[in-house]
Order: sequence, then C-alpha cells, then structure tokens
Amino acid sequence: MAKNLLIVESPAKSKTLKKFLGKDFEILATIGHIKDLPKSKLGVDTDNGFSINYETIKGKTKILKKLKDSAKKSQTVYLAPDPDREGEAIAWHIANELKSKADIVRVTFNEITKNAVLNALKNTRSIDENLVNAQQARRVLDRLVGYKVSPFLWKTITYGLSAGRVQSVALRIICERDKEIEAFVEEEYWEIEADVADKNDAHIRARLTRIGGEKPKIENEEAAEKIVADIKEQNFVVDSVKKSERKRKPAPPFITSTLQQDAARRFYFTPKKTMMIAQQLYEGVELGDEGATGLITYMRTDSTRIADSAVAAVRNYIGKNFGKDYLPAKPVKYSARKNSQDAHEAIRPTYLDLPPEKIRNHLTKDQFKLYSLIWNRFIACQMNPAVYSTTSVDINAGKYLFHVHTQTLKFDGFLKVYEDTKENGNINGKYDNGENGLVDFIPEVGEGDTLTLVELFPSQHFTKPPARFTQASLVRTLEAEGIGRPSTYATIVSTLLDRKYVEAKERRLFATELGLTVNKILVESFPTVFSVEFTAHMEDDLDQIETGKSDWVDVVREFYGPFDRRLDALSAKQKEIKESLTEATEEKCENCGSPMVIKWGRNGRFLACSAYPECKTTKPLNGGEENIETDEKCDKCGSPMVVKIGRFGKFLACSAYPKCKNTKPISTGVKCPKDGCGGDVVEKRSKRGKQFFGCSNYPKCDFVTWYKPSNTTCPQCGNGYMLEKVSQKRGPYLACPECKHKIYQEN
Repeated sequence: MAKNLLIVESPAKSKTLKKFLGKDFEILATIGHIKDLPKSKLGVDTDNGFSINYETIKGKTKILKKLKDSAKKSQTVYLAPDPDREGEAIAWHIANELKSKADIVRVTFNEITKNAVLNALKNTRSIDENLVNAQQARRVLDRLVGYKVSPFLWKTITYGLSAGRVQSVALRIICERDKEIEAFVEEEYWEIEADVADKNDAHIRARLTRIGGEKPKIENEEAAEKIVADIKEQNFVVDSVKKSERKRKPAPPFITSTLQQDAARRFYFTPKKTMMIAQQLYEGVELGDEGATGLITYMRTDSTRIADSAVAAVRNYIGKNFGKDYLPAKPVKYSARKNSQDAHEAIRPTYLDLPPEKIRNHLTKDQFKLYSLIWNRFIACQMNPAVYSTTSVDINAGKYLFHVHTQTLKFDGFLKVYEDTKENGNINGKYDNGENGLVDFIPEVGEGDTLTLVELFPSQHFTKPPARFTQASLVRTLEAEGIGRPSTYATIVSTLLDRKYVEAKERRLFATELGLTVNKILVESFPTVFSVEFTAHMEDDLDQIETGKSDWVDVVREFYGPFDRRLDALSAKQKEIKESLTEATEEKCENCGSPMVIKWGRNGRFLACSAYPECKTTKPLNGGEENIETDEKCDKCGSPMVVKIGRFGKFLACSAYPKCKNTKPISTGVKCPKDGCGGDVVEKRSKRGKQFFGCSNYPKCDFVTWYKPSNTTCPQCGNGYMLEKVSQKRGPYLACPECKHKIYQEN
C-alpha cells in the first residue's frame, strides 16, 4: 500500500511522475480546479468583506471523494498542482477539504525531471497564502465585473453578451486600432535613388537621405522632378567610407508571450494552440522505452532567468557540439523585464541529451515544431553573437546626400541554430521595408573619389495605416501595456473570438459590428474600468498582494466602491443608452406604415417597426443575406428556398414558412468525395460557431473539412476536388488534400 499521496492537476503529468516515485506513492489528479464560484449567482458577499461562497465544481465530487479516501490512508499528502497562483489556489482548496491526520505539504517543481521532483519532495513548504489571496482577488474582481456589467449589456444591446475585466480592455485596443485604420488618410511621398559608377564602371545604387542636412520630404511628382533636375547638375563625390564590425546578440530564452509570438509567426499557431502543445511537452510525452518524459520547463512564465545547472549543461553542450568559438567566455545573463514576477525559469528543454531529431518519431508534427523552436532558442541564447562586416558609404551631390551600406556575415555565432523572425508591420505611418540603402555589394571606393551619374530613379510611395493586430501582436501589446499575465494571454484572445466580438481574417483581427458596439457602450459607460492604464494598475495591485504588500480585501474594496456607484448612476440612464443604439431609417413598415428603425438582436442588427409592441414587424437590413430567394425548390412542398440566418450561421428554409417548416444546410456545390456516398458537401457551424464543411448524409457519412471545397480537379494527381485556402504572403490558393499541390490565384 502506498504511504504517500501526491496530488497534481493533470493525469498526463501523473504518468511522467510515476517513473520517479515508485510504489510508496499514489498519484492522483484533480483535473484542474475542484472548487469555484457558483455559476448561477454572484457568489461574493459585497456587504460582508467580500466573503466568497465556493462550490464544488460539477463533476468533481467523485474526484474529491477519491482524494479524501486516499488521504486518510496516507502518512503524507503532497500538494503538487502547477507552480502559479491558480495552482496555489487549487492546493489551498484541497487542503481545506481533506479530513486527514496525514501531514499536508505543498511541493512545486518547474520541470518534471527526476532531480527536480525528488528535490521538491525534500524541500516542502506550507501553502503560500499571499499567492492564494492574489488568485482570489483576481477571481473576485473578474466575477464582479462579469456579473455586474454583462446584464447591463443585455439590457442595452441584447441578451447573452458578456464583459470581462481584461477581455474588454483587449477588445478596446483592437477597436481603437480599427478606428485608426478607418480614419487614416494616406499621404503621398517620393524617394529618389541614384545609380552611379566609379572609374572602373562598377555601379553603386544609393538612396537620397538628406537635402541640405535635413531629411527629405518630397510630397509629389512635381517636387520630385524638380529635385531630379537639380541633382543632374551636381557632381557626385564620395564623402565618407566607413568599415566596421557589428555584433548581433542572441534573443533571450522564451517566456510565455515570446513563445506565443514566435510560434504564430513561424507556424501560424494561435496562442491557445501554442499553450496546449507546450502543456503536453511539459507534462510528458511517451518516448518508447523511456516512458512518459517531461521535455520542457513550466510554460507559464514571464522570466528569462535560467537555473545555474541548466546554464552549465548548455555551455557544455555548445562546447562539445559547436566548438570553443561559439562559446562565450562567461555565461550570458539577461536582465529582468519590467513587471516580471520572476517566479519561474524561462521556457527551456529539460534534457539536453534529447535533441529534437533524436525523438522526432515520438512527437506529433506540431509537438516537434514547438519543441525544436524552444530547443534552438535556448541553445542560441548562450552562444556567441553573430558578427557582420559592414561598409557604409555617403555620397555628396551638392546639397544632396546619398547613402548606401552593406553587411556581410563574418561569423554566424548563434545563427548556427536560431534565426529571429519579424512580422511585417509599419513604423510611424510608413511601411517598414527594412534598412534604407542596404545592398548586397559595394565596390571599393575611397573618400574624395568622383563618381559618374548613370541614372536617377524617382519612385512614388504612399504612407500605410497602422497594421491590424494578429493574435501574436495583440499578445505583445497586452504584455507591453501590463495587461494580463502569462497564464491569461491565450484565454483573452480566444474569448474575444468565441464571443464573436472579433473575427480573424487571413490571420488578422477585425472588430465585428457587435464588438464595436459593445466597446462603444463599455467605454462610454465605464471609461475608467475598461482603460489600459487602470487595468495595468490593477495587475500591479495583484502583484502587490502576491508579495504580501497589500491586503486583497482592501484592493477589491477600493475597486468596488466607485464601480458600484457608477453602476447605480447608469441604471437611471439605461433606457437612454439603449435608445442611442436605435437608428432611424426612411423605410416604412409594410404592415402599419410606421417608420422602421435599426435595432440589435441575438443575430445582429435588424429592421423593426417603431410602433412596437403594437406592431411586431421585423426584417433583415437592406443588403443583408437573409431572405434571399434561391433557385432551389423545397423537396416537401415545391416552394422556393430562401437564405436564413440562425445561431449557427446561414441555412436554407422554405419560403412557405410557417405552413412548411422544411430547412436544410447550404450546399457548396461539391459532391461528397467518399466512394458510394452521393451526398453533398454543405456548410456547417460547430457549437462554438466555427465554420466547417461536412457531408449532408451525416451521421452515415463522416466526411469533414475546415476548408471550403472547390469543384476543381487537381492537375497533378487527378483528385476530384481541392480546398480553398489563403496564404498570408501570396493570398488565396487551392490546395489538393491528397498530393498537397497548390494553385495560387495569380497563376
């Protein structure tokens, strides 16, 4: 019989731990939280010190009983949920529930390796009340905002909407970016490049960077032509030639936000997907005879700190595998980031004798991608910088200064294993197209050399609006503004998408009409609560609770007083706020002749009779996709089928409704590719609202795809259909699901 009980969050983690702990330990999993605030009521007594009414989560009663029964038979109970605020709260709830004479202690480990686990068992501690209080404060604040503001949205816009203390600020950031883009007015500007030749007829192409010592501002073609004409009259002389070396240092090891960003740029992983895969790598992957093995350290962290033992191990690895030229004389140290809690190490591999290629056959394709990324970044962070030889040349032509420079990789250093990626974006309204004047080669020239003008190249450009957020760049912004924490970034983004406040098109985030409306109401009604500055300040307050410098009840009370008073003030203006969303139209009601107005409903905006409730006529907005008659006939009564919009998207319905209530999904025009099926591939939506395509003969036929099929035969393998996809770089294309052949739109 086991003498000790070790309680973790995840069953997957249990498999890995069993390798280290032997028969003296029973390992049980809570599968996340066991207690939480009730779903059907506030659960926080705002009149009595914000006392909390916790309830056992539905489905966890049996788990809790099993934990209690096992604890009664154990000498020591080790509480080992994840090493963060949420994990500490889970441990606290378990400890309060167990009725056992056993010693109950807390253990944490940043990695699931034998040394880390056994060392943790030797260095147990009591539950950290400050961590628990920080989690409780966050949970209470989120509950107060969600349960108090969401009904306000229901009464103002439509039932079923939600507000969140942090999620709504992220929505505000996206909406404000959308407004910037909408309000953006492009400006024309011109650039001029000169093709000049030296005495050996070797050409140099340089860019105009100064006019009379000032940065050029060439606003139109006329101005550009005047400058070009003037430049042609000048003599071109080399003003300076500078040669130097430039060192490029490696990036720090990954933290949660940078891992999410890099995985998005390289693999198009959403933050949610990245964290799911990282969790698998942390908890343990089956490696054949090795069994379940935890491959990375804890993946929710904002610290770039690395344990001394890990630094020593990676330096030894670099020396053996790359040589002394790649190994710095001293370990590379990275300074702590602003607002970093530094509770955990950076994300790194746990075993340097398990390189990605060695275990590739045991990993899924996505696991291998993410593990390789973490591995390479960690190895690189302790390698020598890359070294470039640079040459920079300035050329005078009267008052005009042209510049050109080049760089050549002299020593690859950390680039041997890891190359940074960058998102396309824009800086100060102009598209960031790299370093101005950077070329591959510059011939040998010296100061004072005279050059011959071959040709001038004026080019027209236009400023570009700020880039729309991707999921990765939104996470980067949230982190920079101090909003949310490593454990919440992925949830924030996915919640906005699930609520349909935001939609992703070609991996860019767009605020929906609903999202813009919700944001407008929240910002106007609660200008402080849903501001970036206030939310960042609240995150700092939570950190103060975690370190014991602030009392959690005081922090919540300071927030709730003004918040509650604001709610009371708004309740008197509820009708006025709701009416502000109603838009008058010139259209008349076809039943009573009253003016039609635009209102909000569960499926978005619609036209309604202003004489409601006497007249209940409604119809979709003009130009909407609802009630459009199709060529398809109802297979029950023969009437035309029309397009309708329901909670799961568009569908076909009989125009003879309510006499005939026949409905059917919208066909893509592609027959099901499964042999002998004969069904149609139709558009569907999941319970969470995500569009997909499946066979109309479901459940007899299980054909399904996330991408819309096209009646295009693959020219390479002859497959009868291809899938419509979009490349971030090259736009729409067709892809064969069998041979992967691609047909891009430009072809």
